[in-house]
Order: sequence, then C-alpha cells, then structure tokens
Amino acid sequence: MTATATDRETVELSVVVPARDEELRLGPTLDTLVSHLEQTGAGWEIVVADDGSTDATGALVTARHDPRVRLAPAGGRGKGHALRTGVAATRGRLILVTDADLATPVEELAHLEKALAEGHAAAVGSRAVPGATLGDRQHRARELLGKAGNLLIRATAVRGIRDTQCGFKLFDGDKARAAFAASRLDGWAIDVEVLRHFRHSGWPVAEVPVHWSHRPGSKVRPLDYARFLRDLARLRRADLLAALLFLVLSVALYSGRFLDPAHRYLTDSLQDQNQWEWFFAVTADNISHLRNPLFSDLQGFPDGVNLMANTAMLGLSVPLTPLTLLFGPAVTLSLVMTLGLAATAAAWYRLIVKRLVPHRGAAFAGAALAAFAPPFVSHANAHPNFVVLFMIPLIIDRALRLCAGTRVGRDAVVLGLMAAYQFFLGEEPLLLAALGMLLFAAAYAAVRPDVARAAVRPLLRGLAIAAAVCLPLVVYPLAWQFSGPQSYDGIDHGTAPGTANSLRALLTFAERSLIAGDADSAKALSLNPTEQNAFYGWPLALLALAITALLWRRRPVVRAPAATAIAAALLSMGPRIGAVPGPWALLDGLPLFESVIESRVAMVCAPALGMLLALALANLAAAPRRTVRYTGLAAVSLALLPLVPAPLKSEPRAETPAFFTDGTWKSYVRDGETLVPVPLAEPDAAEALHWQTAAGLGFRMPGGYFNGPYGDGDRTGVYGVPLRFTASLLRDTRYTGVAPVIDTAAREATAEDLAYWRAGALVLAPQPHADVLRETVDKLVGRPGRRVDGVWVWDLHE
Repeated sequence: MTATATDRETVELSVVVPARDEELRLGPTLDTLVSHLEQTGAGWEIVVADDGSTDATGALVTARHDPRVRLAPAGGRGKGHALRTGVAATRGRLILVTDADLATPVEELAHLEKALAEGHAAAVGSRAVPGATLGDRQHRARELLGKAGNLLIRATAVRGIRDTQCGFKLFDGDKARAAFAASRLDGWAIDVEVLRHFRHSGWPVAEVPVHWSHRPGSKVRPLDYARFLRDLARLRRADLLAALLFLVLSVALYSGRFLDPAHRYLTDSLQDQNQWEWFFAVTADNISHLRNPLFSDLQGFPDGVNLMANTAMLGLSVPLTPLTLLFGPAVTLSLVMTLGLAATAAAWYRLIVKRLVPHRGAAFAGAALAAFAPPFVSHANAHPNFVVLFMIPLIIDRALRLCAGTRVGRDAVVLGLMAAYQFFLGEEPLLLAALGMLLFAAAYAAVRPDVARAAVRPLLRGLAIAAAVCLPLVVYPLAWQFSGPQSYDGIDHGTAPGTANSLRALLTFAERSLIAGDADSAKALSLNPTEQNAFYGWPLALLALAITALLWRRRPVVRAPAATAIAAALLSMGPRIGAVPGPWALLDGLPLFESVIESRVAMVCAPALGMLLALALANLAAAPRRTVRYTGLAAVSLALLPLVPAPLKSEPRAETPAFFTDGTWKSYVRDGETLVPVPLAEPDAAEALHWQTAAGLGFRMPGGYFNGPYGDGDRTGVYGVPLRFTASLLRDTRYTGVAPVIDTAAREATAEDLAYWRAGALVLAPQPHADVLRETVDKLVGRPGRRVDGVWVWDLHE
C-alpha cells in the first residue's frame, strides 16, 4: 500500500517527473533538478513515475542511492496513470510536475511559486500568454496541432487557460493529491482533467508565462492526438450524455412530425406551421435571388409584408437557405425546432454547471425544467422564436463575465455580437430575457450588496461597449421594422382571457401534461394552445417554496432565483390583479412593451425554477443521511411528474392539389398578376401559404397571415390584412355556409377588388362549404368556373 503525505514526514516541495524510456535524458535532468533544489535550503523530494519503461530508466533512478530521489513504478498504462501514481507517492506541501526533457527550465519555478504565494491553488506554466518566450521551436505541423488542441480544450473542457499542455505545473500538494486521485484518464489528457477538477472545486488557477524550448525525442506519436481526442470525449462523457438526452427528449416531443415533416401537421399549431414554413421559404427565395430579405410581396399583395416586423427568424432562416432549397421549408422548420429545443436545454445545462452547481445530475434536471417547462412545450407547437433560445444562457454567462471585470472589452464585444444575433432570432425573447436578468440582478444585489457594488462599474462599462457593437448591426433592420413598408406601431392584444395570467393559470396543470393534462381547463385560461404561458402546477409551486425556505440561510443564492420567479409571475398577471393595480401597470403601454402579451412574462419563471431545482438536488446529493436523500428525491419526483409532457399532437397533412404541385397554375397567372385563393388566406385559414410554397413561391397572392398595419393611415398593428369587400364576403360564406345575395353593386365591388389585386385567376380548393363558395364566385364573376387538377378555376383573362 502506498503511504500518503499525512503518514510520512512532509517536505516543502515534491517534484514529479513522468518518464517512459528516458535513460538518455533522465540523468542530466535529475542532476539539474537536484542542483537547483539543493540551493533552496528547503526539504524536497523527486518522484520519477515510470510509465513501464523497457530501457534502464528505472535502474538509473535506483542507482543514485539518494532517498530523496525515488522511483514510482506505474506499469505502462499511460502518462496519466503514471502521474496519478507519482503524485500519490508524494509528501510535499507543494508539488511540481515537470517533463523529463526540462523543456521549461527549473529556474522558472520561482515565478510559479510567486503565483501560489498570492493565493492560487495551482500555477500553470504557459507558452501562450504575454511574457512567455520560446527558444527552439517544434515542427510547424506539431505546433499547429498543439494550437488547435488548445482551442478545442478551451472550447470544451477548460475555459480561460490558453496552454494546458505545457509540462511545467505547480500545485498545492493536498489539492493536487485529491485531484489526481479523483482522475480517471490514463493518457495525455490528464492535465485537462486535473485542471477541470480545480476549476469545479473553486480552486483558483494562475497561468504564468515561462521560457520553453523544444527538445528532440518527444514521446508524443501521431496516434496520441487521436487518443487525446478520445480522452477529451470521455472527460465530457456526462456532458455529452446530457446533450444526447436533451435531443432524445426533443425528438420524443416532436415524434409526431419529426420523421415525416412534409406530410405531418402539428394539430395545435393552428395556422402557424403554414406561416413559419412560408417565412423560411420566402427568406431562402429572397436570398437565392439576391432580393431584400426584409420584405416580400408574395402575400399581402400589393402592399406586401415587412418581414422584419414579423418573426421571420433571419438568424436561422438566412444561413439555412441551402437546406431549405434542397429539402423544403417543412424539413428546415422541423429541424430548427427539434434541434433548437435540445440546444437550448444544453445551453442552460452548461450555464448551471458553470455558474451554479457542478453536479451534473442536478444541472440536467434544472436545465430540463428551464427548456421543457409547460410554457415552452405550448410554444413548441408553433413558435420557434420562443423555443430556440440557446443564445439566452450564453448572453447571461457573458454578462456575468462583465461583472468579474477581468476582460471587460473583449467580453463586451462578444456580448454585443451575441445580442445582435439573438435580435435576428427573436426580439421579444431578448426583451423578456433582459427583463428577467434585471429582476435577477436586483434580487442578487439585495442578497450580496458587496458583490453588486464591485460589479457595477465593469458591468456598466461593458454594457456601453456591447451597445456600441450591437447597435450598428441592427440599426438598419430596426429602421426598416419601425419605418419601412408595412411597418406598424404596435399590436393591441386586448383583455381576452389568457392575455394575462391568473393565479389559477399559474397553478393549473398544462394541457400536454402526460398524466394530468386537462384541455378544457387550459383552453379556458389561455388565448389558444400555443399561448399557454403558465401552467406550472401547484406541486412545483410548493416545491419551489420549500426549497427556498430550507436553503434560505444555508445557500443564500436561492433568494435571487426565487425572487425572480415570484416577480415574473406577478408581472405576467397583467396591469390589474383582481381589484388592485399589478406591477405590469408600470410597463403597460411603454415602447417595446405595448406589443408584449403579458402572460408570456411567466416564461421567465422556468429558468429561475430550474436553478432552484438544481440547487436543491445538488444539496440532496451531498446530504450525509440516505433517508434525507431518498425522501427529498421522492418529493422532487412527485412535483415534477405532472410536468412531463406528452408528445405534441399531429395529424396527416391535407394533400396539396395537383394544380399547384404540377405547375398548372402557370397557365393562369401571367407576369405581374396574382392568384387569388377562395377565400383569401387569413390567420384562421392559411393553407394557401402552403400551396404557395409547394408551387415554389411562383405566384403572388393577396391576403395572408402576417402582422401589418390596419391601413388607411391607421398604423395600429393587426394580424392579416384588412378585408376588402370580396375578401370579407368570401370569408363569411366559408364560415357560415350561407350563400350571400349577389347584386350589381356586389359584382362591381368584386371587379374593383380583383383589379386592385391584379388578379389573373380565382382558385377554389376542396374545403368545407365549397359548393356554396363556388356558387358565390360564379355569380360574382358572371360565369362558371372550370374543374382543373383538383381545384375550381376562374380564368379572369377570358
């Protein structure tokens, strides 16, 4: 059995040298180390960790007959195992790990010792920070591979350290022994694993510039790079598993559409799936034809659609243009929503692990709640802009970096770019996220005023820089949105049930709850199936209160997410809560907020509740008593069980008439003309948008489903377009099934409307009350239509 440092007399410094077949270099290295250490006057030891050498490396060490220079045989399982064995055999207050070639001179040790004297738990010699110097350089290819590896390590494993692989590191002895004992990698990636352990344990690590010179005889072989990548993947196994599980959950939620998106329709999306597929299709069409991506007149003709004033999600629809052109907008939309939801959960997971609790299981549960909470499941039916939110956790993390004040300029530039990109993914989610961050910051400042005071100056400076980066990127799209063609001032959603949440809506179970869903209750408390913005359920509310109460003193950080969730819930209840003014009254009618459906503010509760859940589970995992752990986990499971969603409802999509898919329409619509569906497309019946995309967006049409101004000088925003006489008449006929009286005035008004729309043909597809609609159009046009490829057509050129 290997003795520990506490079993033997300690020394000031232990030097661990991993070695494999190093008989030619090890002798001079040991001479140099001993000579330097003798001059320090402090107690020292050297441990050579022999990684299964087949030459005289081991004999060279034992032949020195110096009890301070010892051999630790490690069996040839790899450098990682050798270091783990060697560090376990040490007894130093400090531990230096250095390569056998002494590419970094031992004289650099003084710089690392200074970093530990300043309070760091580890000091990493670095070739990549300012002040580092290089002597002889390694081969250019090996140098490039090393830089690429360091970029990969920073992106996936250890952020903030530019050079994890320099073989010269000084550690606090006890912490190093704990970290190496907890490691499991046997290869070259053990440096990364140990530094991750230090980071997750909250032990500060300094990166110190050193001198480094390449030495011939490197033991790194080409296959070792592949093994290093394999070890990195093993190191992130829990994180990769979490990401895979999030993807599985997302695919399960969309299972009704995922495998055949072109022929399946999400039932509760109402007409939004048609609308969103049109947005992706028209953006791809604009990009491929080098047209303005902020506008289209393919629907709403002749006025057109201000795509910037609608949720066209240009941040994804533009870069995914090739995918849309190759496979169609239905496939693109399905992938965006499925992968985007999984990516959002993974982003929350990363934020929770990095900023809140390192426990992977606790972070997974918290992130799953943050991304798959009932409001987001509801929006998953129809609104990718409220599902694809992976940028929000990244923005939060970058804002927190600003608070640290270390690299304010760089972090602020990145934050500005992130905010600009989120702007093109969804402006309202960005606004709600900013509101949520403000609530959290205010609550945290009340809990930790000292931390808040220290963060104010770098945060404000960083936000100013971020704004200076973001605004030039979005100022033209903003000007187009608010002042361009078909712009509007705001949309009044009224006071219909569901516009604001009630307490009952917050505490009732969601419609898509696998075990407790009640469609009738949800319908009565929300605007529609895509706007069920609360429905967290009373068990989760009780669990959140219990977590807050139990951890109030032990983990004061719970107060901030708890306060954020409560404040967001109150805001979501609208300008009046019962007979008294609510906090939303302070924001109601303000610029930007006037178009927000206030019940959506309750979505801010989801990540706050996810953080509370992660904190609770991390504390349960650390509880010493098994009964406490099991009882707590049972309570959490019971509270979360009603939140597990059933797959979204889907149904076969109605077949598109061959008139559109076979190109027959081209014989009836000339250049500059439109095709007029009977009745016109509108928010409640937008299947014509799908016909248009199926026809390759080859024709324009009046009517449609989008946000635009009311018209006639009134800039109030409305859904769809104001109905002209003919559009209104056909709409009423469709819904009532009653044939209207058609007189000369009606025919004249229809002729005027058709001229305004520049109509080339009227087209009636199979639908309810089709016979009555056909009879009505016959009378309006003055002649019967013809049956062509599954539709009735009135050729207005005859």
